[in-house]
Amino acid sequence: MGLYIETRIRADLEDLWNRTQDPSQHQRWDLRFTRITYLPRAEGEPQRFRYATRVLPGLTVAGTGVSAGERERPDGTRTSALRFSSPHPLSLLAEGSGYWRYVPDGDGVTFLTGYDYRPRWGRAGALADRLLFRPLMGWATAWSFDRLRLWLERGITPERALYNWLAELVVRALVITVACTGLGLEGLLRLFGPLAASMAYASPLLLALTISLALFKSPLPCTPAARRCVRQPPVRARAPRVLGALKELR
Repeated sequence: MGLYIETRIRADLEDLWNRTQDPSQHQRWDLRFTRITYLPRAEGEPQRFRYATRVLPGLTVAGTGVSAGERERPDGTRTSALRFSSPHPLSLLAEGSGYWRYVPDGDGVTFLTGYDYRPRWGRAGALADRLLFRPLMGWATAWSFDRLRLWLERGITPERALYNWLAELVVRALVITVACTGLGLEGLLRLFGPLAASMAYASPLLLALTISLALFKSPLPCTPAARRCVRQPPVRARAPRVLGALKELR
C-alpha cells in the first residue's frame, strides 16, 4: 500500500468499531470526507456507499465504493477493506483501495490503515500527486486518526478538536507575525529598560528561538496532531485477504 498510518487508542474495541463503521460518525472525525452514505444492500452482499468531499466552498467531488469487513477473527482482530472510485473530472483521485485493521492490545486497540490509489490527469496528475496530494492525504489521515483518538480517550468531540486545532494554529501564526515584525522584541526591550542595549545583541537569537518554538513546539494534549501517528509500515505489512475479495467489484 502507498500510505500507511497507525495509532494506538485506549478504548474499547466495540466503541472504536462503531465510530469507524457507522457513516454518520465516520464523517465527523475523518477530514477526508464531508459526507458518507451507505446504499441499500441484500443480505450477504458487500456494503456499497457514496462519499463526497468539499474541496472548496461551492465545489464538492463525489465518488462511490464498496466495503466488506471481518468483525470476528480467530485471533481477536477485526478488518475492514474497501475499494473506491470517483468519476468527477476535478478529482485527482481516480480509483483506489485500502483497509483498516483493529488489533486489541492490553487496555487499548492498535488501529491502522494502508491504502493506495491511482491519480488521473496523466503525467501532470502523477507529478501533482507525488509533490502535493499524496503528502496531504497522508497528513489528513494521520490528523484524523488522532482526532478520533481524542474523541474516544478524552471525550473531545471532533468538532471541538477542530476548533482547538484552529485556535492553536492562529496563536502560532500570531507569535511568528509579532516576532518577525519586531513588535514583541521592542516591547520586551522597553520592559527591561537599562538592559535594552545588551539584549539588542541577542535579538536575532531571540527571534530564531521564538519562531522555532511557534513552529515546532508539541501541540497541546487537546489538539489533534498527525505527528503522533506512526507513518512507516512494518517490514512485513500486507493487505488483508478480504481486500482481494473486492477486486472484481465496482
